[in-house]
Amino acid sequence: MLLTDFDRLPADDAATVVRVWADVPWWIDRIVSERPFASAAALEARAAELTADWTQDDLDAALAQHPRIGERASGAGSDAAHSRREQSAMTEADASTAARIAAGNAEYERRFGRVFLIRAAGRSPEEMLAALQRRLGNDPEAEWREAAGQLAEIAVLRLRSTVTEEEA
Repeated sequence: MLLTDFDRLPADDAATVVRVWADVPWWIDRIVSERPFASAAALEARAAELTADWTQDDLDAALAQHPRIGERASGAGSDAAHSRREQSAMTEADASTAARIAAGNAEYERRFGRVFLIRAAGRSPEEMLAALQRRLGNDPEAEWREAAGQLAEIAVLRLRSTVTEEEA
C-alpha cells in the first residue's frame, strides 16, 4: 500500500492495518492519529520510537493470539499470513530441532507465562532454537524486555512490507 493511501484511510481502517504490525492498542492509536507522515521512513521511525514505551502488559496483550514458533498460524487474515511467511524457515527444520523447539516453547511458557517470541524472518530453525535456549536463562525482567524488542523488530518488518513510497 502506498503511504499516501495509508494516510488517507479512515481511522478504523488504518488501525486495522497497524494492528497487524503489533496489536498494542495505544501504539496503534498514536500511529493512526499522527498521520499524515512525510515519508515511509518517517512512519517507520515514529513507529519504532513509540515501541520504546511498550510495557509488559502491552507485550502480553499483543502475544495473546500469537502462534508458537514452529506452529502454523491459523486463519486467513493478514496477521496469520505474516506469521506463516515469517516462520517459513521452520518448514526446513529437522525433526530433532523441531522437537527441541516444541519442548523449549513449553518450558518458556511455564517459566515466563507467555509464548516465546522471536523475529523469525531471516533466522534458521537452529538460530531460533539457540536463542530460545539462551533466553530461558534470562530473569523475568530481562526477558520481557527482550521479547518486547523482538515484537518491535517484527512490527517494523511488517510495516516495511505493508507501506511503500511508490508502486513496487
